[in-house]
Amino acid sequence: MLTVYDQFTRRTADVTAQLATLGIPLTAPVPPPAATDPTDPWASSHTVPVDRSTLAWCTAAQMLATHHDTGIDHQVDAGVALLRELGVRGLAQLHSDLHAGAPIDYRFTPCPYCSGIGEDPTLPDCQDAGCPPEYEHAGHDHLCPVCPDDYQPEWFADEQMTVVEGLLAEAIEEREERASLRYRIRTRLRRRTVRTSSPTPLPGATCRPTPT
Repeated sequence: MLTVYDQFTRRTADVTAQLATLGIPLTAPVPPPAATDPTDPWASSHTVPVDRSTLAWCTAAQMLATHHDTGIDHQVDAGVALLRELGVRGLAQLHSDLHAGAPIDYRFTPCPYCSGIGEDPTLPDCQDAGCPPEYEHAGHDHLCPVCPDDYQPEWFADEQMTVVEGLLAEAIEEREERASLRYRIRTRLRRRTVRTSSPTPLPGATCRPTPT
């Protein structure tokens, strides 16, 4: 029986199979000492090779190849550079960059790394995840390092509609209250105007009958 985690195995298997076919090694070697000139601000200072068989690298390579419509072999160096500089969390930055720098709302957009399940797809233990000792036996989940939210578009859409409906109801109520207040003000001003416009007899004045 297939599980949601099988898709991650298929992703890495697909990418690594392409690398094998192209004759590209699964490990990106550390740059030679000649390429790490300490006086060059752009020189690489990394001393750990990058494993191209990890889910993070395979995800980065697939994202780049799909976006640029190229083969995996054209994105090998870019994927290595991303993980060396930013690590797994660099996938979130890459995702944003591939959408013209726009922020990604992972409540409505599936995470490219965990595919929206919200948990670390590599299923690390607490030691690998760097959990504090007091949490190592708490039976907690390890959240995805790329996306901060669960992908539940229908639930979040209903929640947002509830908020919008509440705001609309408040706006209508406030508008009605303002209309009622304006009506009362106009009524009082009209009454005051009527009083001040009616003639007032002068002191000592008497009314004489009109001769016929």
